[in-house]
Amino acid sequence: MSVPASPLALPAPDELARALAARLPGFQDIAWVAETGSTNADLMERARADAGPRPWLLGAHAQQSGRGRAGRAWANAVGDTLMVSCAYEIRVPPARLPAISPLAGLAACEALRGLSGSAGLCVKWPNDVQWHDAKLAGILVESVRTPGTDSHTVVIGMGVNLRAAAALSASLGREVADWSQVTAHSPSAPAHIADIVAALALAWQDAITELERDGFEAFQARYAGLDALIGRPVTVQDQGRVLHEGVACGLDGLGRLQVRTEHDTITVSVGEISVRARA
Repeated sequence: MSVPASPLALPAPDELARALAARLPGFQDIAWVAETGSTNADLMERARADAGPRPWLLGAHAQQSGRGRAGRAWANAVGDTLMVSCAYEIRVPPARLPAISPLAGLAACEALRGLSGSAGLCVKWPNDVQWHDAKLAGILVESVRTPGTDSHTVVIGMGVNLRAAAALSASLGREVADWSQVTAHSPSAPAHIADIVAALALAWQDAITELERDGFEAFQARYAGLDALIGRPVTVQDQGRVLHEGVACGLDGLGRLQVRTEHDTITVSVGEISVRARA
């Protein structure tokens, strides 16, 4: 197997799929394609019809219909972004499914820290991975009941900026980070793409297993240690409308953000709003 000239270079799709199969022997299906509409949408469509064993992994060099949270569309240039989705079976009460969103962010952040040795990586609720205060990666979590069972399939999709942060920051009007910046300031040698993807896939798998067994309460202290918002003034918004202002004070046992306002402490649920740290 040839080695890419740079650790950040995306190998050919079939080469990357083979490298991942060697690193993820417990995964039931692994595929990497040159282009698709949305890796999350592809796995969700399969999950609605297929009760076969999970987990599955699907990555793409390019996505034409990639989505972020709240249905936000985003563009990508081949080679600038690492895009992958994984599908896992999970058995938890439906009320606990929203906790997977912050859990996915925590697990991804821990995995990327382990690869890079960078203490600057943190999580902005619910699941953006940041390098210092600049967004490095976004995550979209979706779920559907597995056909003919009492379990659910959860699909976790992630896009990691590999390079071109300066151009992306200029186009978005806000600071964005990329993996090349992280590795440039890292004490560790740069990880190859297959190692990054495998670390993420296994971190999510382990986190889901622990969530099934112990609930999100088992992750609260770990999340607090990587929480980009805790102790900071925040503005809670819904579609641009300010609902609350206060100080972020961590997550509760269901993964919901707690915000201390002037009058009391409110609970913010995943999927309802966005949270922005005030300068």
